[in-house]
Amino acid sequence: MTMRTRTLGTNGPQVSALGLGCMGMSALYGEADRTESIATIHAALEAGVTLLDTGDFYAMGHNELLIGEALRTAPAARREQALLSVKFGALRGPGGEWAGYDGRPAAVKNFAAYSLQRLGADHIDVYRIARIDPDVPIEETVGAIAELIEQGYVRHVGLSEVGAETIRRAAATAPVADLQIEYSLISRGIERSILPTTRELGISITAYGVLARGLISGHFSADRRLGANDFRAHSPRFQGDNLRRNLDLVEALRKLAEQKGVSVAQIAIAWALAQGEDIVPLIGARSRERLTESLGALDVVLDADELAAIEEAVPADAVAGERYAAPQMAMLDSER
Repeated sequence: MTMRTRTLGTNGPQVSALGLGCMGMSALYGEADRTESIATIHAALEAGVTLLDTGDFYAMGHNELLIGEALRTAPAARREQALLSVKFGALRGPGGEWAGYDGRPAAVKNFAAYSLQRLGADHIDVYRIARIDPDVPIEETVGAIAELIEQGYVRHVGLSEVGAETIRRAAATAPVADLQIEYSLISRGIERSILPTTRELGISITAYGVLARGLISGHFSADRRLGANDFRAHSPRFQGDNLRRNLDLVEALRKLAEQKGVSVAQIAIAWALAQGEDIVPLIGARSRERLTESLGALDVVLDADELAAIEEAVPADAVAGERYAAPQMAMLDSER
C-alpha cells in the first residue's frame, strides 16, 4: 500500500487519498475500545493518513478528546502531519437527545473555542456546520467561519450535507474546500445535481459512509443483533426486508471481489476512489484490523470493464430504504 494524496478544492489542503472518520470510536455504533481506538489513529497516521474527521457533538465532546489524546501520544512527526476536519452546530441534551442546530455567528465561534481546547490544537484545518440551521442564512454561518480563518483559528471552510443552491450561496460568501456528504455504491444521489455543482465550482467531496455504515463491508450479516445505542438499529436500510435485499447486493459484489482477489470492503472503497480525484473517501475503521483492510483498497486498480460490472451488480437505484429515518432525512438540505 502506497499512500496517495488529493487536494481539497481549488485552494484547499493536500490530504491523504483516504481519510479516517473517527465518529464510531465514540458514538452511534455501540461500545468501542478506547485503547484500540487510539492505536488505530496512531496506525493510520503511521500509514500516511493525514485527514482525521470528527464532530464536536460526537458523544458530546468525547471524540475530540479522544483524538486530542491520540495526537498528544503520537510521534511528533506524525502529529504534525494530521489535518483536523471538524463538524459543529448540533445541539445535544445531557441525556444524548438531539435539539436542533445552531449556525449563528456567535455560536460558530463558541463551538470553535471548545473544539480547539478539546483537541489540544491551535487551529482547525476544515470547519463545517453539520446540518444547516434553517433559521440562519448559510452566508452568516460561512461568514463566521471566514472570520475565524482571518483570526488564524481555522484554515478552510467546509460544508456538510447541503444541496446545490446552498453550495452556490456558500461559495459566493467564501472559498469552500470541500463538501462532506454520504457517497457510496448504494448512496449515489449526489450524482444528480450536487456533484456537478461542486465540480463546476472546484469543491471536493469528502465522502462518508463509503461502506454504508458496514452494510456493504462484507462483514455484516442478517442475523446480527444491534444494541439500542447503535444507529443502525433504527436505520431503514438495516431493517427487515430492506436488510435482506441490501445484503443480496453485497453478495453480488462479493462475487466480483473474489474474482479480483480482494475483499468486499476493498472493492467498494476502490470504486469510490475511482470516481474522481476530487473524491476523498472517509473510512470509519474502529480497529487496526479494519483499518488495514480498508487501506488495502489503495492498491486495487479497477479498469472500465470492472467498474461497469460493479455498477451492474449494484445498480445506482437498487438500495432498499432511505439512508436515515424520516426525522433525520428532514434535516438534510441535500435531500430537498
